[in-house]
Amino acid sequence: MQGLELVVVLGAVLLAGGAVAGWLRLPAPLVLLVLGAALGFLPLIGGTQLPPDVVLLLFLPALLYWESLNTSLREIRSNLRTISLLATGLVFATAAAVAVVAHAFGLPWSMAIVLGAILAPTDATAVSSVPVRLPRRALTTLRTESLINDGTALVLYSVAVAAAVAEKEIALGATFVRFLLSYGVGIAIGLAAGFLVVWLRRWITEPRLENTLSVLTPFIAYLPAELLEVSGVVAVVTCGLTLSQAAPRVISARTRTQAFGFWQVTTYILNGALFVLIGLQLHRITDVFGSQEITGTLLLCALVIVAVIGIRILWMNTLPYLIRLLDRRPAQRGRRVPFRQRVPLAWSGFRGAVSLAAALAVPAHTDAGAPLPGRDLVIAATFAVILFTLLVQGLTLPAVARWANLPEDPTELEEEILGEEKALEAALEALPDAARELDTPPDVRDGLRHNYEEHLERIRSKAGSDDLAAEIEAETDHDAELRLALLPAKREALIRLRDEKRIDDFVLRRLQSRLDREELRLSAEEETE
Repeated sequence: MQGLELVVVLGAVLLAGGAVAGWLRLPAPLVLLVLGAALGFLPLIGGTQLPPDVVLLLFLPALLYWESLNTSLREIRSNLRTISLLATGLVFATAAAVAVVAHAFGLPWSMAIVLGAILAPTDATAVSSVPVRLPRRALTTLRTESLINDGTALVLYSVAVAAAVAEKEIALGATFVRFLLSYGVGIAIGLAAGFLVVWLRRWITEPRLENTLSVLTPFIAYLPAELLEVSGVVAVVTCGLTLSQAAPRVISARTRTQAFGFWQVTTYILNGALFVLIGLQLHRITDVFGSQEITGTLLLCALVIVAVIGIRILWMNTLPYLIRLLDRRPAQRGRRVPFRQRVPLAWSGFRGAVSLAAALAVPAHTDAGAPLPGRDLVIAATFAVILFTLLVQGLTLPAVARWANLPEDPTELEEEILGEEKALEAALEALPDAARELDTPPDVRDGLRHNYEEHLERIRSKAGSDDLAAEIEAETDHDAELRLALLPAKREALIRLRDEKRIDDFVLRRLQSRLDREELRLSAEEETE
């Protein structure tokens, strides 16, 4: 199939799949996966292949960048130990368990470790695509784990593939050094790219140029890392987290609003296209089964699925108790999560396009020209795990989350109220100087002060009210010019609260979005006057 035809087919499937998913009340990615699998058996489409480089060089940087921009750095810091253990320790544990199973079925150790590295990382796009509402702590843990563990697994994967192709043993010492360099240099490149983009944004003020820079940013971080053979994943995530902290001060309301809309549509299309393309590869697995002993292949797939899911459940329900024995600080005791609330995290280990791309990228031959042993088994087992985690775990996760009875975040509304309160206080403090500079009539100035003071009293008296957002949006405009002049003071108050760790990045983005809408509305009113 030609490229243009494939684009049209993908677009049509995305539209149809989204409509069907809404009608059946199913997660759209799962419907798209099934539709892609059905299309893969049609004569004109069945020859379509998923080039691994497209996923690793085009889809992955953009999707990881958007996810990292929408992750809470405060929550990452608070849960750094848990995230680090999941993104490194669990990856190695999963890779080891899968490798043992695969080696028991006759795969050489190098190829067994290749399969383990392929299946070790969870998939950020798959995790974010399942519509389950989780508390901030759990959501940040899952997101950040899936953002970082790709870097860990891909380093192990590259070492194992090189050993398999060269028909040599894996050198553990060299692997450990490469792992440290991959992370260290990747973080350095991500920081450098982030600071470069922040510097450029201070000079570029035209919204279209700013958004062009936004599109380029993940690749500015990813490509240098890949050229240096270090973790492009870590570089992109580091760059995104850096910009998430600096963006509120260097990006205008109009640019931010445009960028949000663009990235929402873009990531939806990229996510959906990935699931359709994964489904299209199902026909290749039938060829694999045709060339292998079916009973043994199915047994290997089943045992690998058990290993991948079982090691995660075991990890989630043993490591916390070990940490409790070692860390008895009162602050850590307050952060303990009971078994029932850990179950959704243990059941959220979805695998997706990164694993499939890595499996398809395994070379077909060794350096000596002989067929690489076990490659077809690696592809079959990878696809089996992806299908099981997306279909079985993805469909059942909402029910598991309801059974877990996850608590609402007790501080989220409090932080939102605090942010609104401090923003209004900052506006009231800046009001006299702003009114004097703009030569605002006293009656307009006093009327706006009265409006803000009344609004502030409502916020203080209705702390915890569910209709807070509705009240905030119900303001009436007294003077667009004066209100616009006070918005920087409001924004700075919110950013200061974020920097002081008194409100979360999620809360800052929500409140900042309201200020952006207010600025655009008031700017439009000024333009029409």
